[in-house]
Amino acid sequence: MSGAGFRTLRMACRYGFMTAAYAKWVGFAVDESLRAAYDFRMPTFQLPADGLEYVVLAKLWELGTASVREVYAQLDTPEPLVYTTIAKVIDRLRGKGLIQRNREGKAFVYRARIAPQEVERARAEDAVSRLLGPSPRSAVAALVDAVDAVDPRLLDELERAVTAHRRSKRGT
Repeated sequence: MSGAGFRTLRMACRYGFMTAAYAKWVGFAVDESLRAAYDFRMPTFQLPADGLEYVVLAKLWELGTASVREVYAQLDTPEPLVYTTIAKVIDRLRGKGLIQRNREGKAFVYRARIAPQEVERARAEDAVSRLLGPSPRSAVAALVDAVDAVDPRLLDELERAVTAHRRSKRGT
């Protein structure tokens, strides 16, 4: 397989567009380094539903690996929370595929399964799709007007960002 073909296969597997079984079925040679690097499982997850879920997930990103008790002790929330609330939130995050659980001795420890950048990208995509709705052209025009009202210089920054994004997609 050529270098470009291998990179395409690696990206397809990394972002969950293709499984190892499907790659073999269509004739791609799947080597062990690719299998180990991307594990060929689609990184599926649901976004945190509320602020508390996001705060707990952010704390796990910060701590790396922690028990429910450690997360509970480290949380800085404006309202007092009980241990069982944090335990329930951690359980919901695990059900959404955002964190994983491992046993260490008699206790379970948790760590984030999805990188912060992936969650932030998904949150941004979700917010933009909700903002734009079914007719994006009028929403984009309204967004440009709103940005212009806040600070006209931001439109120049937006234009530069769009130009840079288009260049990177074209490879120039």
